[in-house]
Amino acid sequence: MTHPPAAPNYIEQQAGALQSGDHLLLPDGNRSAEIQRVAVETDDFGTPAVVLATLTGGGGLRIAAASTVLVLETAAGAEEPASGDAGPPLQLVEPAAEEDRFRSEANGRDGGEATNDGASAPAAVVVPPLPPAPPAVSGPSEADLALIPALEGTPESVVHAAAEAHPSSVGVLLLSERLAKGINTKSGSCLKDLRDLAQELFIILKDAENALAVADLLNVLPFDGNRGRWASVEASLALSSYICRQLGQEERAAVYEKFLRAPEAMETDEFKARINAKVRQRSLNEPNLYDKEIFRSMDNSNPDAEREWRLLRLEALLFLRAHGGSETIGAPELDRRIGNELESVRS
Repeated sequence: MTHPPAAPNYIEQQAGALQSGDHLLLPDGNRSAEIQRVAVETDDFGTPAVVLATLTGGGGLRIAAASTVLVLETAAGAEEPASGDAGPPLQLVEPAAEEDRFRSEANGRDGGEATNDGASAPAAVVVPPLPPAPPAVSGPSEADLALIPALEGTPESVVHAAAEAHPSSVGVLLLSERLAKGINTKSGSCLKDLRDLAQELFIILKDAENALAVADLLNVLPFDGNRGRWASVEASLALSSYICRQLGQEERAAVYEKFLRAPEAMETDEFKARINAKVRQRSLNEPNLYDKEIFRSMDNSNPDAEREWRLLRLEALLFLRAHGGSETIGAPELDRRIGNELESVRS
């Protein structure tokens, strides 16, 4: 008695481990095709984003980073599928319409799997090899929050007090006049003015007390998912951490650093958390310290431009210091560089 051939058995596999000779289940779910060659495209951060699988017989697939794929299980004596099973050659999907989506998923910004609009075969998904996910960072506790002085009066009164302490400072005057109209923490421009005022008070005027008072108006704001607004809060937290460490207030500095790292603990998807950790570590290891721009300003004898670039460098160094340094720049070296930049900007 002749038995019908057994249905092929597919197993799940990390698509980042695909290699030549694997038989990949095609997006239609009915056919498989042998992979002839595998290449990987990275996004602008250098993170694996898209796998290009060239199929035997022509055609190929773009496979986005997000999940797993099904591959024909091979075993001793297992019969390999006939070449005809692969069906007609597939055309490589053009990247223009899907590139942003692939990049977004590689950096953990989208919540779903990548698919296309149905005009061509839907993209399978890839899980590239990644470092272990970092441990979750807990938010500040009530004990932590107790280390941050409670607000006395209104936010506007804090700004007014800082302005009264420096009546001859044009920078403080301009910023305080804008903020006196009302502080709206939902406004990105308002948050930026507060950040700039705190930096002006400490970096230029060496007023740590008023700088911390103004910065704390930002420091207690939670991360709401808006990266534009969070950039000002982040810079304020980094500045506050540095000031407190200079004053010997180590516990208070640690609270600010917890706030700074809070967004890192908000991603619950393990894959996306690992992607985020890899991108974040690369940004810490390879920070933009504006060397070319500073040297260009010096060559052009443009001290105003040089000062602005050095302020951006100082902000980047403070951010690194609030993270305890990186794999390429340690905390002691950061302290030295920050001291040099403060001296340059204040001179």
